[in-house]
Amino acid sequence: MTPPPPPSIDDETLSRLLDGRWPADEADALRHRLASDPAAAERLARWTRQHERLSRLHAEQDLGAAPAAMVRAAQALAQRHHAVRRMSLLGGMAASLTLAFGVGWIAHAQWSTNQAPSARWAGGFVRDAVVAHAVYLPEVRHPVEVGADQQAHLVQWLSRRLGRPLKLPHLGAQGFELVGGRLLPGEDGARAQFMYQDASGTRLTLYLGALRQDAAGARTAETAFQFTERDGIASFYWVDQGFGYAMNGTIGRARLLQIARAVHEQL
Repeated sequence: MTPPPPPSIDDETLSRLLDGRWPADEADALRHRLASDPAAAERLARWTRQHERLSRLHAEQDLGAAPAAMVRAAQALAQRHHAVRRMSLLGGMAASLTLAFGVGWIAHAQWSTNQAPSARWAGGFVRDAVVAHAVYLPEVRHPVEVGADQQAHLVQWLSRRLGRPLKLPHLGAQGFELVGGRLLPGEDGARAQFMYQDASGTRLTLYLGALRQDAAGARTAETAFQFTERDGIASFYWVDQGFGYAMNGTIGRARLLQIARAVHEQL
């Protein structure tokens, strides 16, 4: 009886191979396995091409005549190069370029100054939530990594990656159905994004993940709902048991608050 073929190489293993994070002998063994795993080999080749194109586009940028705010933002984004590379793997090259050269630097410049003390804890978290919303909102063919038809797998996968059992809020009573979700990188680790859509095609996203502990190991204090709006994207965000949540959309403050409350009650 012919033995079953070995399981396909998973995305995390391929990502570490692309980043050069395997010892030389293990990397050689993985490359040997790729010869009998054409699907994984194709994914790795596609990611490699994306990374090479992204690197060339970075190299071609001339910031000499750019506004000072954009230059400062570009310098900050360079320090987060690994996060941008992870976005390119998880979301595709177009999302990475949008993050690096479009929405990302605009949001960074707007949120890097003049924040009220009560909102400073959430500056990076909510900025990233809005950037992710803006990046994936217009996607037609690939708005999510895992669709609503695989809800059990989606929740199990993201729970494992975020290190905490997650609950998937249901917003049918509010007129929104789940599209699906995806894994994203964040400053403090993995992030999850769930996307919802109503009958008219209007989309909302719920962005969540663990927040950084302070030097003494204390978790970020729990908060009530807080509101912000940038470039027409509104967000209600809060902290609960060390996790940050941001509900994002363009449906108006009152209705978004109603939905954020419905989400909070289910989590």
